Amino acid sequence: MNKKLGILITALTLFTTTHVMAEKTILAGGCFWCMESDFEKLEGVSDVVSGFSGGTAKNPTYSGNHQGHYEVVEITYDPKLVSYKELLDYYWVNIDPFDARGQFCDKGPSYLSAIFVANDEQRAIAQASKEAVEAEFSYYNVVTPILDAATFYPIQGAESYHQDYYKNNPKRYKYYRWSCGRDQRLIEIWGDRAIH
Repeated sequence: MNKKLGILITALTLFTTTHVMAEKTILAGGCFWCMESDFEKLEGVSDVVSGFSGGTAKNPTYSGNHQGHYEVVEITYDPKLVSYKELLDYYWVNIDPFDARGQFCDKGPSYLSAIFVANDEQRAIAQASKEAVEAEFSYYNVVTPILDAATFYPIQGAESYHQDYYKNNPKRYKYYRWSCGRDQRLIEIWGDRAIH
């Protein structure tokens, strides 16, 4: 085998192996800017994309019709580095699971929290994680639903500035997050677990 062909086969093998190892999940936790920022910090997560899911409108947009959709992030992760259970453990301490009106200062249906599951295994893990939160906070009602995965619509085109907003507009993002009271409420609920 010549050297160039060997290099090409090695590169294709590495690409295929990496691609096969990656899994995806969709989570809603209010503002997708904040969810993107929080999950991109997590070891084992390779990509986080902001978008919409859960509704019936086709090709929803931020400024147009996204009625019925949740603001979500699609998370690509390596299950060898971070398990689905660990993703959900991290998810809970980054949301307010007791708010039936939205998340933090953002209220309305599109800002509700939700876990979207792709199969029975994910549903069982998600249900067990929700039950653990319910057991810890038995005096509160955990309102975060576990829903069947639906089509994910990434934010794109003219509205693509929403992707990586926290990186591209750090001052505005930090001001929004602070004034929305997100971190203050997370610490109130979760204590040191919310600080990362």
